[in-house]
Amino acid sequence: MDNSRPLKALMLYDADCGFCTTSALASQGKWFRSRVDAVPFQRADLVVHNLTVDKCAESLHVVDIDGGVHVGSDAIAVVLRESRLPWPVVGAVMRLPGVRWGAQKAYAAVAKNRHKLPGGTAQCQL
Repeated sequence: MDNSRPLKALMLYDADCGFCTTSALASQGKWFRSRVDAVPFQRADLVVHNLTVDKCAESLHVVDIDGGVHVGSDAIAVVLRESRLPWPVVGAVMRLPGVRWGAQKAYAAVAKNRHKLPGGTAQCQL
């Protein structure tokens, strides 16, 4: 039995959405170099993390190395905290009271309108 914990957080994004896919791939690129595994939720074993397809289709999810699940802007904050400087600072600020509230509202607006954003398709519409 393998009792080892994962070395990286797991980012679960919607591969049916071009905007989401582009954003997830950007987190792995030279600007962020995020130390998370970016995996489409469609190819992940969601049951292991107590997640559902419906919930993952609504919002970005990140499962941290301790098994904690972060959703929406909180998930983005985790990805940023696991990126190269200056992004960890931005991720930490996103978790501050007031800022977190604003980040959640901004995330909800983007998620609701992702089909209108560059790379978005009709499949992205919630």
